[in-house]
Amino acid sequence: MSRPTLQEALDFLLDEDKDMHDGSLFRYTKIFSDLTPTQQKTLSSVWDEIPLSRKHALLAHLKVELEIDLLYSFDVFARPLLDDEDAIVRSFAIRLLEEYDGEDLIPRLLEIASNDPSTETRAEAISTLGFYIYYGEMEEISAKNLKKIEETLLQIAQHEEKAKFKQRAVEALGFSSRKEVPALIKEAWERDAALWKASAVSAMGRSYDSVWEDQILEALVDVNENIRLAATKAAGNLSLATARPILLQLLTEENDEIVLKAAIWSLTEIGGEDVREYLHALLDEYGDEEEEQIAYLEDALANLDFTEDIQQFDILNYDPENEDY
Repeated sequence: MSRPTLQEALDFLLDEDKDMHDGSLFRYTKIFSDLTPTQQKTLSSVWDEIPLSRKHALLAHLKVELEIDLLYSFDVFARPLLDDEDAIVRSFAIRLLEEYDGEDLIPRLLEIASNDPSTETRAEAISTLGFYIYYGEMEEISAKNLKKIEETLLQIAQHEEKAKFKQRAVEALGFSSRKEVPALIKEAWERDAALWKASAVSAMGRSYDSVWEDQILEALVDVNENIRLAATKAAGNLSLATARPILLQLLTEENDEIVLKAAIWSLTEIGGEDVREYLHALLDEYGDEEEEQIAYLEDALANLDFTEDIQQFDILNYDPENEDY
């Protein structure tokens, strides 16, 4: 079967009699990746005519496919949708642009994070700005833009009334080395509400600072799955060897599939004794029909190979004469 054209994809979207299930949409996925300016202009000319429910289905499908295959790039397609009149479309556009690191996007994201009328769209923009803080810490964006982002998120974290915005801002600021951030994380951790604690732990993991080790270990055994999930990811981000026994235990006791998958991946980030054996034992439990679980574990084992190679390289290059005392 030949690859469909953009016009065929648009005809499909405009035809309400055509079923929008993932199988149908998959045929057109590549069409929306790496659009040329001419193709984008053609798409924009009919975008308003596409039924809203079909737009939502397309965008949700493209987000799932982007998570599966990072070679896709929907930047050209998604960029104009930040100004769409529909809040759900704007939110999906932000999600499709999460890996985009161009500074031209920053002013619009700051505007959305501060003033968008939709709660979900504002929250998405706040979260995405966190990745730009990471780029700033890596000196991949200008210091001027990094400061604008940090000042905006600090304002939200310290003075915004809605808890969801404050929580997202704390999470995003986890990447920042600003002196105000540790106090914000500590304050969020000390709140009783589970969502606040989860946001705090997420920020701890993004800080790459082992000063939060005790809190992360405590959160790993919390009864709330949101807190456990955040702690599981944080343990992997910080490569906390002390978290290994708890994470290994989660492999046999965790009932939440999302937390379980996070535990598997974090163990491959930490490495060390017994991890490979446990993952192979888990792999043996799956039948041939459980292809998704098997594929995930195989990817995790490949990541473990990478982690162990890095650890071995560090050991071989260790020079005790250069150690600081």
